[in-house]
Amino acid sequence: MIAVVGHTDLTEDAHGVVRAALRTRLAQAPAGTGALVRAGRGLPQVYGRAAREAGRPLTVVLPAEGAVPAPLPAADRAAAGELLLLAEQVRLLPYDPAVRDTVVAADERLVGAARTLLAVWDGSPSDGSDATAHLVAYARARSVPVEVVWPAGAARTGRAERAPGVRRGRPAAGPVGRRPGTCGPGGRDLRP
Repeated sequence: MIAVVGHTDLTEDAHGVVRAALRTRLAQAPAGTGALVRAGRGLPQVYGRAAREAGRPLTVVLPAEGAVPAPLPAADRAAAGELLLLAEQVRLLPYDPAVRDTVVAADERLVGAARTLLAVWDGSPSDGSDATAHLVAYARARSVPVEVVWPAGAARTGRAERAPGVRRGRPAAGPVGRRPGTCGPGGRDLRP
């Protein structure tokens, strides 16, 4: 599987050039290689469309509360719906989409399940709202090959788009404390 992470504040104009670059990269992958993304608007949608155009099977990861999907922030619901239509497989992963630290932990799980990571990244350091640099370092520390995708014409708005109600920190209790490598009851692993 080829997973993607990257900046959430890409400009609308950047979506097209990033999509073309991702489609080209996915088309070069060995036959049967799938694409893996966590549901959301912006880059996840761009990647889902690129995967479909490149003929790659898409796996979309949704947040879970126990064994059922958890509600997504309102701003991500339409995008998640599109990704579900594009997906060949959907997997549940326990995380709270309103808590940044659990979202980053979910992205770390995706990175760990990938054979390659595509990072839509301008090389800037991580900050309080953008964890792209952290995820690149996380992948490299685990020997997951990283390919940085930042084509000419890619640009950021300069502010990470955080959904209303998203907060930093970990929840007091919840499904995030499950044993590593599982995504809920039954122990389904994200690894291909």
